[in-house]
Amino acid sequence: MRKMIFPLLTFLWMVVIFSFSANPAEESTQISRSVGRMIGEICISEFQEWPKERQDAFAERIDYPVRKCAHASEYAILGMLLWFSFSGIAGRKAGLYSFVTGTFYAASDEIHQLYVPGRSGQISDVILDASGVLIGLLLIYILRTGIKRYKKHTSNRQIQIKIK
Repeated sequence: MRKMIFPLLTFLWMVVIFSFSANPAEESTQISRSVGRMIGEICISEFQEWPKERQDAFAERIDYPVRKCAHASEYAILGMLLWFSFSGIAGRKAGLYSFVTGTFYAASDEIHQLYVPGRSGQISDVILDASGVLIGLLLIYILRTGIKRYKKHTSNRQIQIKIK
């Protein structure tokens, strides 16, 4: 079952990424600015009392980091999904295959953006996206290592208790 679910989830996530990239520049900007406004509402207690122009200026000022965090986050998720997809068939090379696949997908996504009105493909975004894939893979590694240590620690404890 896992061999079918994770590739399907991976494909669906790639469709989500593709759909974000298919938004024309103006629509993409509106989405990221609305996220900027939401951040303002959450993080700044008096944000609601600010005039609309000041709220818009705040959203515009944090637009670049919002976009870059979105890139890294969506590709970190892709990296994790790719790892789960490859881990059952590629064993120890799952991380390598996931990184290469995620990086190629990032490059193809930037090429796709060359054909979207007002958008452009950026090498820097491919590097950022590949970094996101790597972050996702590192999170998987950290979680797996922590779980293994926890299991080893608890099994050693059980052995000590039985010996006593």
